[in-house]
Amino acid sequence: MPELPEVETVCRGLRPKLEGQKLERVIQRRGDLRFPLPTDFAARLTGRTVERIERRAKYMLLHLDDGWTLMGHLGMSGRMTMIEGEPPTAGKHDHIEFLTGAGTTVRYNDARRFGFMDLIETSELAAHPMLRDLGPEPLSNAFNDMALSEALQGRRSPIKAALLDQKIVAGLGNIYVCEALFRAAISPRRSAHTIPGRRAERLVPAIRDVLTAAIAAGGSSLRDYVQADGELGYFQHNWRAYGREGEICGEDGCGGVISRIVQSGRSTFYCGKHQR
Repeated sequence: MPELPEVETVCRGLRPKLEGQKLERVIQRRGDLRFPLPTDFAARLTGRTVERIERRAKYMLLHLDDGWTLMGHLGMSGRMTMIEGEPPTAGKHDHIEFLTGAGTTVRYNDARRFGFMDLIETSELAAHPMLRDLGPEPLSNAFNDMALSEALQGRRSPIKAALLDQKIVAGLGNIYVCEALFRAAISPRRSAHTIPGRRAERLVPAIRDVLTAAIAAGGSSLRDYVQADGELGYFQHNWRAYGREGEICGEDGCGGVISRIVQSGRSTFYCGKHQR
């Protein structure tokens, strides 16, 4: 599933082509994705101007000139690609297209249809069920060691599970939690209530660093993921733990081996020697 860096990469790719542009035509080829699309979805978007594009957690927010916002989630396999000029014939899974007055087509493809789109009054965004309980953005000033320590007080779940809880911190997914815990030398098995204090002081910058590096690299390529301009991300070449089961730990002087365990139905990769 695309995680925060991938969604941020898509938003950054879409901004130059969509912000300030009128949607001259919107093509809707089915009535639902993960959820039913809003009534008159294409008609309500046609003629609207995209004023700005933001990201909240793993959600894309396209703010329109009529006081409404188009919220999108890529799900497991959703992708947004930009096409200049006449677009090629739509494929089986090309469900929605946005055509701008400048001649750009943004095509939404989703083979599994786990993604969704919704239209929300911009003034009501904070109350939307998908957004209202989200924790702080991990790259914002609101996310720091004190805030994380407070959120983890008394929590007995493993820290890996706690960081995947979107109420603790918004937008983190399996890959980057594994990578951040590796960089912070914290075991994914460690109980979350033991993190406040010095471990939180290590963990917060590790989370920031791995997300910043992934965004700079253009996101990670996981099968169906592509950037908005069609190019694959490549941060997977920089993974230090994720997907490296059986490999020697790359930390200086460690000599341990990367292991894989399953936590809450998801693969966790870590080095049991230097992550404690």
